[in-house]
Amino acid sequence: MSASAPPTATGPRRGWMWLAAWPVVAVLALSNEPAPLYVLWQDRLGFSAAALTAVYATYIAGLLGTLTVAGTLSDRYGRKPVLLPGLLLGLLASALFASAHSVPVLLVARLLSGIAVGAFLSAGMAAVSDLADRTQKRTAGLIASSSMVGGAAVGPLLAGLLSELVPGPSVTVFLVQIGLLLAAFAVVVRMPLPPRAAPAAPGTARRLVRVPSAPRANRGQLLLGLGVFAPAIAATGFVLSLGPTLLADLLHTRSRILSGATIFVLFAAATGIQFAARRLRVRTDLLTGAALTTASMAVLVLAVRTTSVPALVASAVLAGLGQGLTQLGALTMLSSDVPAARLAEANAALTAGGYLLAGALPVAAGALSDATSLDTASAVFGATVAALVLTGATAVLRGGATGAGSSGGRTVRAAPGTQDGAPAVRGTRDRQDGLVRARRRRPAGTVHTAAPAARGEAGAATADAVRAGSEQPE
Repeated sequence: MSASAPPTATGPRRGWMWLAAWPVVAVLALSNEPAPLYVLWQDRLGFSAAALTAVYATYIAGLLGTLTVAGTLSDRYGRKPVLLPGLLLGLLASALFASAHSVPVLLVARLLSGIAVGAFLSAGMAAVSDLADRTQKRTAGLIASSSMVGGAAVGPLLAGLLSELVPGPSVTVFLVQIGLLLAAFAVVVRMPLPPRAAPAAPGTARRLVRVPSAPRANRGQLLLGLGVFAPAIAATGFVLSLGPTLLADLLHTRSRILSGATIFVLFAAATGIQFAARRLRVRTDLLTGAALTTASMAVLVLAVRTTSVPALVASAVLAGLGQGLTQLGALTMLSSDVPAARLAEANAALTAGGYLLAGALPVAAGALSDATSLDTASAVFGATVAALVLTGATAVLRGGATGAGSSGGRTVRAAPGTQDGAPAVRGTRDRQDGLVRARRRRPAGTVHTAAPAARGEAGAATADAVRAGSEQPE
């Protein structure tokens, strides 16, 4: 079945591309909003560091589970059938956070917030691209990327400020969040999204729920991206889950504003670096991001040993820069070569793989902290992340048999006649960022997919469309 490009946006609809970013910001704010309040809940409910990281891991579990189905459902049935239930779950999670009186309630609230975020990581950012015309795909990708990371930055800062400045901190924060989500709900209801293609035959319904992956020809690229992106996002996960505890226990401050501001600068750095680095080559993105993540872990260990607030903030900034660059590079590497019909799934696979490690390592660090000390746990965590990201960087240097798209608007586009997972190349080899991969010929009788300009529709969650400029000559 053929896939068609979204209709060209004109007039007022161009403004909807920008307005569609608001629901992404609102829901992603919920993703990290609880972080500055963990110390408050810890004092009130009396749970350990291991329980704290388990609450964070529950969020990751909800997010990962949603990524296995939300993208496919969104591509098949439309964005709104995924986005509206996601917003309702976000509202329910906010209500539970506001009334939390036990760890199980926090676990359920964090799980529901993870499901809501997973829905918007797939369908929400795809909606931004859907509402862009063919000349706006680069802008749409940057808007989607910055709305995701920007929301993750604003949430904890808002929570930190409100929890210190207004009465009933854990209640007021989430009452404000409910207001933000209701405004987002109104935007989603009115979005003039293009219609979806007809649903697949009933016999294929079982494929709606599956572990996201990339086409066989692109799995090497997926693994190469995961090698640096997963450790980088694990580093930011540690700051999110145990950063407030570090501030309270080692640095002798219980300021929720400082805790929220630390997380804010982390994600603000991740947002800013994506704008600054949008013209760098993918290889540079990945290697520089790996170096920054390694430096972040070294500074984290220094911060714990010297009980230095500036060092902890510097570690958070470096972690944010590392995540921003590795995320940008990995997603661009996929968008340069994965067919439009599988791009959303490939991006979901990258996100899921990254968050899987981001959930596992902080939980292990929390358990080790309870068994030994936070100092020891931080050192072991930092060494583990540094070893993993340096291993990934070594794979990038060696290049292997995978391609990597160049940045700066010089991405190689998929040929119009491509099969799901098999780019059509007629006896040529594509060179991308110095890494060369022999691409498979398109088998006879394959079905044509969308035109290259429609690539951004496939749910490219970050700056994949940013680099979709001109074709790279061979």
